[in-house]
Amino acid sequence: MSKLSIPVKSKRLLILIPAYNEQGAIRQVINSVRATVPFADVLVVDDGSRDNTAQEATAAGALVLRHPFNLGIGGTVQTGLKFALQGNYDLVIRLDGDGQHNAADILPIYATLQSQQADIVFGSRFLSDEATMPIALPRRIGIRLFSLAVSWLTGQRATDTTSGLYGLNRRAITLLAIYMPQDYPEVESRVICHKAGLTSLELPVRMRSRLSGESSIDTWRSIYYAFKVSVAVLITAFKDIPVLPKEMIAHAYPDRAASHGHYSQPYLVAGDGSADSKAQAS
Repeated sequence: MSKLSIPVKSKRLLILIPAYNEQGAIRQVINSVRATVPFADVLVVDDGSRDNTAQEATAAGALVLRHPFNLGIGGTVQTGLKFALQGNYDLVIRLDGDGQHNAADILPIYATLQSQQADIVFGSRFLSDEATMPIALPRRIGIRLFSLAVSWLTGQRATDTTSGLYGLNRRAITLLAIYMPQDYPEVESRVICHKAGLTSLELPVRMRSRLSGESSIDTWRSIYYAFKVSVAVLITAFKDIPVLPKEMIAHAYPDRAASHGHYSQPYLVAGDGSADSKAQAS
């Protein structure tokens, strides 16, 4: 694969990695991300892990925010997006902490966001011509049903509505920092973004088996998940979501540099420096 050239005037990029009990994989994930996009800040939001996820992430050089207890994936991503707003990041790319995503796929997502082709860029494992990880039949059926529902509700073809690899621009960050669904949010958030007037597209990505640990979603939970998400998506279709203006305020927090520590107070910070201090040191 040929390397993508990064524009000279790169926008501030935050790589957001939600993690729960990923001590066996998180260091390798961070190292691969830092090797791929060395100009980006890497934030790990540790969702109340019972292992050494936070310590491993800190040792790998990431910024780390810790929840005192487990909130779930929606709340974890939302914490990261609020941090991105407070830190005045222009773009956020989110990927999993278990090693299933290929860090190289960050580059085409980043380039597409840079070119302003869409507000949100989703990675889809079903658009790639290369081999990807096997998916159990119940989950594959669920993904297919969710994709059909989202395609119908948004009027735009969606192929991988449970992908945890996606990129957001400032408009999308602002919206989802407020309206991010808390429980299994990937499918529902697509409908929310559509109702808010955001544009999206999908790019092919590759996925592999997780580096360590086990998925929390088994066959029975897949069935429950499918039912719960289907109901949530239908309810979301009737929610009143404000349409965001295309011209977002570039800096929501003009006094960020003077008050960054104040914004970070609600969270337990395991890292040894803020995004600002890292940027100044580079």
